Amino acid sequence: MRCASTGFLSDEYRPIGENRFRGFRQGADKTRHREVKMNGLLTDPYGTVQVLDRYGIRAKKKFGQNFLIDGSVVDAAIEASGITKDDCVLEIGPGIGTMTQHLSMAAGKVVAVEIDTSLARVLEDTLDGYTNVTVLFQDILKTDLRAVASDYNGGRPLKCVANLPYYITTPILLELLQEKGCFESITVMVQKEVAERIYAQAGEHSYGALSLAVQYYCSPEVIRSVPPHCFIPRPAVDSTVLCLRAYKEPPVQADEKFMFALIRASFNQRRKTLANAVSHGFSFEGRTISREEVEKALQKLSLSPDVRGEKLSLSAFAALSALLKE
Repeated sequence: MRCASTGFLSDEYRPIGENRFRGFRQGADKTRHREVKMNGLLTDPYGTVQVLDRYGIRAKKKFGQNFLIDGSVVDAAIEASGITKDDCVLEIGPGIGTMTQHLSMAAGKVVAVEIDTSLARVLEDTLDGYTNVTVLFQDILKTDLRAVASDYNGGRPLKCVANLPYYITTPILLELLQEKGCFESITVMVQKEVAERIYAQAGEHSYGALSLAVQYYCSPEVIRSVPPHCFIPRPAVDSTVLCLRAYKEPPVQADEKFMFALIRASFNQRRKTLANAVSHGFSFEGRTISREEVEKALQKLSLSPDVRGEKLSLSAFAALSALLKE
């Protein structure tokens, strides 16, 4: 495994050599990080607990950490993503390397992005020998994803597999989705409530801007449910594995930026009618839209002037945005 340093890392974490971490702090930490040598897979709760205890690792709430201990969940995610040795996989949040080990065996190359630098020592051991893995210690939301595709996959689309932190799932998903052409598929484990928002249809309670973004960029598929006992520590909610397969072309034709500015305005104040919400919340390149303009466009689409955003499908939003952009 290679550890690639990034700008915010101090020199003490900069690696020397191809397949292992070096350059750790002088003193006790220099030897302590070699105390545990992991040769087996981590989809074993007892092995995972041992690693966490020996390295003094505790799940950090600020990073939304829950360590996966069920191999069947990992296998289901990898199978759904269709990973082969021809693929380069982006993993977000490898943690202690549980899913990373399996991804390494399935893929040609794995690039794992981890924000928590305190996991460096354990990842050196758990991923020792997995020579097709590179770990980037940085914030995924500050990562140049196209540069990753260029540097590690010759500019070809990546496949993403991740157990996303619950507290930041939506920003990460939107970041991935908006990098059109960068990903062939995105297979993620998310909170069940977020999954319901992702595959919700117009008129349903969970339907919103995230639902429309996913429908525009890809085709979502529910792979399986994941109960709390599959993690250490156990989260308070169920999770769901989803596979989002990117469209080569969007299912509707629209000015993407204008349409999503309209969608965001429509859902920012869900209790308001769409006309009122857009007239108060829409802004695009300095332009605003009056309630009368929205109502006139809705009439042309045979929609009630009192309709709310959650009633409009993706195709209806595309048609509405085309009328309002004229």
